[in-house]
Amino acid sequence: MKTIEVLGTGCPKCQKTTKLIENAMDELGVEANIEKVENINAISERGVMMTPAVAVDGEMKVSGKVPSSDEIKEWLQE
Repeated sequence: MKTIEVLGTGCPKCQKTTKLIENAMDELGVEANIEKVENINAISERGVMMTPAVAVDGEMKVSGKVPSSDEIKEWLQE
């Protein structure tokens, strides 16, 4: 099972990113653990300068933008 981390302070873009991930999981019938990382120190320790950011199984996939549904689906199917 994949672990997906959404790094951000809980802003609307971060919330939208989480919702898009949940929708993609539902559409594909994929299960994954979604973890929200909202602590600014923990985010900066990961080298993230702009949020939202998404890491899948520890690999940073996107930073500074809301990913598209297609991008998320690709990550879930890898």
